[in-house]
Amino acid sequence: MPALTFSRAGGTPTTVEFDTLIVAGWTGRDTAALEHHIEELAALGVPRPSSVPVFYRTSVEGLTQTRRLEVLGADTSGEVEPVIFALDDGLWLGLGSDHTDRKAEVMGIALSKQLCGKVVGTELWPLAEVAPHWDRLIIRSHATIGGTRVLYQEGALSAMRTPADLLSLYDGGKTLRAGTAMFCGTVGAIGGIRPATRFEMEIEDPVRRRSMRHAYDVFALPVIT
Repeated sequence: MPALTFSRAGGTPTTVEFDTLIVAGWTGRDTAALEHHIEELAALGVPRPSSVPVFYRTSVEGLTQTRRLEVLGADTSGEVEPVIFALDDGLWLGLGSDHTDRKAEVMGIALSKQLCGKVVGTELWPLAEVAPHWDRLIIRSHATIGGTRVLYQEGALSAMRTPADLLSLYDGGKTLRAGTAMFCGTVGAIGGIRPATRFEMEIEDPVRRRSMRHAYDVFALPVIT
């Protein structure tokens, strides 16, 4: 089981072992827009999700705080997401990238997510501290594409289901066990999904005037046939 070390707002650094990783998909609040996007992807050969939202179980061994992510081939990309971490003393908010193999996505979304490591940051905020103004939090990412750093994603979390909503729908609404991490979804890519050699991610809290950030380089291993 991976052991990750976090700095926590109002507390000392802590190291936690995780045994469960969940990636929530299709977490947007606008169901009509979701259905439209599902139909668009289906036309490209990407299978429809079994439910909306859907909760993918992914190997916890992929959970990492690396600054250098190795992937197979040049058809992967990151997605900035809020991440809920269940620790012994409650639920905490962190930052992550649901790095995904886009070529494999047409064969199966669960498969595509399993093929890449899930990079998370090193800072946590108490979930209860941000829940009252969740909709005002902003997620943002920059990507280095063709040698140029561009704004890749940006949006308020008002577009996505709240943690309370997601947790009520997951596993019959049971409380997440300590040692569980749940990725909570993302916003669309500006200019379309595409690979990058570096991915920088951020959650901004304009109410408390703070941000958490993490970045990693993407190293594409050659595909030998």
